[in-house]
Order: sequence, then structure tokens, then C-alpha cells
Amino acid sequence: MPKSNTNAGLARGHAPSHLQKRVFIGLHAAILMVCGYIALEVEMVGQARALALVFVAMLYFGRHIITLFYLLQRKVAWGEALGLALFMTTFEIGFVWLGGQSAAPFGMLDVLGLLLLGFGSYLNTFSEVQRKWWKADPTHKGQCYTLGLFRYAMHINFFGDIVLFSGWALLTANLWALGLPLLMGAMFAFIHIPGLDAYLAQRYGAAFEACAAKTKKLIPYIY
Repeated sequence: MPKSNTNAGLARGHAPSHLQKRVFIGLHAAILMVCGYIALEVEMVGQARALALVFVAMLYFGRHIITLFYLLQRKVAWGEALGLALFMTTFEIGFVWLGGQSAAPFGMLDVLGLLLLGFGSYLNTFSEVQRKWWKADPTHKGQCYTLGLFRYAMHINFFGDIVLFSGWALLTANLWALGLPLLMGAMFAFIHIPGLDAYLAQRYGAAFEACAAKTKKLIPYIY
């Protein structure tokens, strides 16, 4: 029977959650269609930027498919799937709309945004891939993973999301969009990380405490 552990609003037990994942992907695809309609059919001064932001959303959609159907093993509750879909409706459509309202030409800030987008995606996804490969070895069963990119920060995947969304926000050419990665950072630091740490401490005991004593929580070399 799947475990029922829940920390920071997320289920920690293992379960396939096939229906929840498929519904979420379907909702995300619908969000992309709305984004595409706005960028193509609504007359805006920044249409090229809006289209670029739709392309970024499509890449993020692809990453979500990899995460949900290859990397993620824990249970996905209905509340999480629907809540995340609502969150993505707000920011993906919002980013396309904000970018479309900007007459700013593409420039060095956009180059920086693309670099942050790529680097953040690498930190988030490849760190998870490294952990999955390590856990696939039966001799590692029940052990706390502290290698790969996770040796730089205990929650390097969360940091990757902050970097990714910072780059995405820059591509809107609207400083208000940077409020999103700031909000994400606060939620990770004060809600998700404390809850996840409590779960990991309970599961791995002394091994996790030893890792926590010598490894930064979120930002390598800083915090």
C-alpha cells in the first residue's frame, strides 16, 4: 500500500498517479493553446516577444512531461495537480501578455534571460536525472543521495527553478514579472524546504543530519 506521508502540502509516498498526471498534462496543453492564440491573434506591440515566450512555455511543457512520466515517483494528489495547473495558467498566460505589451527590442537582457533559462533547466532536470540513475542501483536502496549536483546544495533542483523562472521573467521585458521567482524563492525557503527536510530527517536519520550540517540548503555556497 502506498505511503501516506505529506509534508509542505505535497504527498511523499510512492504511487503512479497516472490519471492525475494525464489530466495535468492535458490542462497544461490547453494553457499553451491559449498562449498561442494570444500571441498570434491578439494585436500587440510586442508580438515577436509574445511568440518567443510561447516557445519557452512549450519547452517547459516538454520538461514537465519528462519530470512527470520519467523522473517523478511520488504520488501526485489531485489538489497538487489542479493547483499547479491554476498557477501555470496565471503565469504562462500572464508572461505572454506582459511580453506582448512591451515594445522593447530584443537585447542583452534577453540573452541573459536565455542563459538563466538554460542553466536553471539544467540544474533542475539533470540533478533529478542524476539522482534517479543513482537510486536505480539496488545497492543504494534506503540511502540518502548527496552526490552529483546535490552536493552543492541540498535542494539544488529548487534553486534551478528559481534561476529558470528568473530568466523567463527577464524575457517579458517587464520588471514586475521578477516578482514570480522572488515569490518562488520565499515559498521554497519558508514552506517547501522545511517540510521536505522534516520528511528526509525522519526517513534517513543521521545520514541526512550529517549532510545538512555541511551542505547549503538552496543556493550553493550562500544559503
